[in-house]
Amino acid sequence: MKAILNLLAVVVAGSALFVSCGVSKPAPVQPKIINLALVKEAQSGKYVNLDYGIRLNVDDARADQRLVTKYDASATSLPSVSVTPNVRSFVSESVRRYMRTMGFNLDADVATDYMMNLTIKDFNLGYLSGIGWSATVMLEVCVYDSNRQLVYPKVVATGRANMQASAYNFMYGNQVINTAYANALEDIDWDRIAYFLKKASTPKLEANKQVQGEGNTALESTVIRWFFDSTPRGADVYMRVISSTPDVKNTNSNYVGTTPYEATEAFDIKGLTYNNSGNVQIEVMVEKAGYAPSMKRFNLRQVIDQKEISSKFNLVKNE
Repeated sequence: MKAILNLLAVVVAGSALFVSCGVSKPAPVQPKIINLALVKEAQSGKYVNLDYGIRLNVDDARADQRLVTKYDASATSLPSVSVTPNVRSFVSESVRRYMRTMGFNLDADVATDYMMNLTIKDFNLGYLSGIGWSATVMLEVCVYDSNRQLVYPKVVATGRANMQASAYNFMYGNQVINTAYANALEDIDWDRIAYFLKKASTPKLEANKQVQGEGNTALESTVIRWFFDSTPRGADVYMRVISSTPDVKNTNSNYVGTTPYEATEAFDIKGLTYNNSGNVQIEVMVEKAGYAPSMKRFNLRQVIDQKEISSKFNLVKNE
C-alpha cells in the first residue's frame, strides 16, 4: 500500500512539473503603430503675393475609418493598428503647414477670406501577397469665395504608393501611407486655387466676378475718369444706373455736382460684372435754370474698356 501511495505522489509531481515547464499561454499581440508624418515639403514662398486670405475646413468622410483595410498575411483577422495622430487631426495640421510654406495667408480676414473645404474620402493601407504594401489617399477639394459662392468645384486629388517588403514589418507600411499622402497633396491644383486669391489685372480676366462692395474685384480697382462740362457752365449734374440685367438694380437719380464736373472713381455698382456690363448704362442729366434739361446715356462696357466717361452738354434756352 505504501508503495502504491509513493507511486501516485511521483505521478502527481511529474504532472505538475510538466504543466509548469510546458508551453505557456501566448503573449497578447501588441498593436502595430503607424506614425503619420508629412514626408515632403511644399515649394516655399510660391504664393506670397496673393491679395486674399483663405480658411481651411477639414472633414473625414471615409466609409471605413480603419487605416488597414486589407492584409492577407494573416488568414484570420486584420492586425490591430494604432494611428498617431488621428487621421483628421493630422490632415488638418499638415495641410495648414503645407499651405503656409507655399505662402498662402491663412485666416487673414473673415470678411474677405476664401474658404477651402477638404474632405478625406480615402486614407487606407494594406498588404497583399505578390503586391506588397500599398496605400491610397483621396482628398476632395472645393473652394468658396467670401460670399460662399462656389468658385472651384469639387475635385478629388489622389495619391498612391506601394513597396515590396515584409508583411510583418510595419515600418514599411508606415513609409508607404505617408508617401501616398504626400503624393495626394502634390496632386491638388494649388495654382488654380491661388488664381482665385489674386485680383486680376483687368476686369476681362475675371469676367463673371460680381461687385459686392468689398473691394475684391478688378472692376472695383479700375479707376474711371468722370468729366462733364456744359455751355453755359454751372449746370447741376445727376446720374443714375439703368439696367437690363437682373443682377444689377436700377437706381434713382443722384446729384453729384455742377459743371465742370471732374472726378476719378472706381465702380461700386453691386452685382456688376464685366460680362453683364454691356447690359448696364449710366444716365447723366444736366439741368440749369432757364435751360431745357439735357440727358445722355453711356454703355458701361465701353466705359470700362476706355476707363473714362466724359461729355459736353450744350444747353438750350427755354422758349
